[in-house]
Amino acid sequence: MIVSSAFRDKRYVVLGLARSGMATVEALLASDAAEVIAWDRRPGPREELARRATIADPLAIDLRGLDGIVLSPGVPLNTHPLAAKAREAGVPLIGDVELFAQARQDLPAHQVVGITGTNGKSTTTALLHHLLVDAGRPALMGGNIGLPILAQEPLPEGGTYVLELSSYQIDLTFSLRCDAAALTNITPDHLDRYDGFAAYAASKARLFALQDPAQFAVFGCEDAATAEIYRTEMARRPDDRARPVDYQAWQPHQPEWPSLQGPHNLQNAAIAASIALELGLSREEVLAGLASFRGLAHRMERLGEFGGVLFVNDSKATNPASTAPALAAWPPNPEKRVHWICGGLPKGDDLDECAPAFGNIAAAYTIGEAGPRFAELLEPHMRVERCEMLCEAVQRSIVAARPGDVVLFSPACASFDQFRDYEQRGDCFRKLVLQLTGAATTEASPAACNASPAA
Repeated sequence: MIVSSAFRDKRYVVLGLARSGMATVEALLASDAAEVIAWDRRPGPREELARRATIADPLAIDLRGLDGIVLSPGVPLNTHPLAAKAREAGVPLIGDVELFAQARQDLPAHQVVGITGTNGKSTTTALLHHLLVDAGRPALMGGNIGLPILAQEPLPEGGTYVLELSSYQIDLTFSLRCDAAALTNITPDHLDRYDGFAAYAASKARLFALQDPAQFAVFGCEDAATAEIYRTEMARRPDDRARPVDYQAWQPHQPEWPSLQGPHNLQNAAIAASIALELGLSREEVLAGLASFRGLAHRMERLGEFGGVLFVNDSKATNPASTAPALAAWPPNPEKRVHWICGGLPKGDDLDECAPAFGNIAAAYTIGEAGPRFAELLEPHMRVERCEMLCEAVQRSIVAARPGDVVLFSPACASFDQFRDYEQRGDCFRKLVLQLTGAATTEASPAACNASPAA
């Protein structure tokens, strides 16, 4: 794990004891913090730490004198009462990424890359990590992807930490100065946590405002909000330290990348390639890594062809803007029709961003809380089957699909109406596909996949 003298003899509260919270507690204890006060509404994690940390609800104790309150990114700063109480006590609200930033002083010489955006940041993060490792460079990824950053072993000298950063994590980070940073795009999302779209975009922009002017940044620039942040950063940086992504430099090679098809993946690849070159990789190393990248679980993940039908798991598409490029990856073709499974917990009331690709779709299978509304929106444009549950949608799509077709699970919704998270939802889709196509002999039953989200 990552430990640091920066935490020695200090007092912290850690609220939320899931993976990142538990890793934070362990790192603080190993760093000889004077006191770690831990809390989670679930009794299990509290019992696990009872003999090594102080177990107390921060809303019930005096916060004065604490050096920081480390929050899970899932704690809403705009509504949770602890935010106001911490401000009154003069105690900073921080996250595990901020602790990592403070710990950098004790790590071997290294570089840090921060990647944010509404859509594409996970793929871009995983891709850049792959490019570095494929070229023989020591690297690890963390933040909003993979293992918690504080739980990982420090890299040797010359290593690169590649961090996917959500807006929630950026809100809790104040001293991270990324040697290179990227913004893929900004579309409306998480607006229940922000006072409008402008505030959400401003949260993303903070990652770049924290950088020194001489540090490198690259921007997708396909939407107005991202382009505006790029112009702001270009004005304060010398030379070309802030750049728009160069699509033309990489587009001719995209047919050579089997797991990076579609316009959205061209953006992901071009951004990762730009940073990789900045970090010292050669163009030849970058091209080799792009060709060998196998993709990210739950993001346009090809599960295989069964009976001549291609099944694609895009469970990570939790909003329409993320689903739109997935639909566009298969242009209209009478020989390859798309069967689209969509729905879940909606983040809006329309599918306007998906509409340009409606001509690609043979049929839609709507599920979850959004199912009835999505059906109303889609029925004027295509055949729709109202399914409610994922297992029924998979069954019906298998019956309807013919050789050459694609069954695409790209929900355009959050998962929390029926599943714990998008990963559980994608795992369920994978199991259902394997079971119902006969590709696996023993899998979880379809009914078992329609689980309620964890409390």
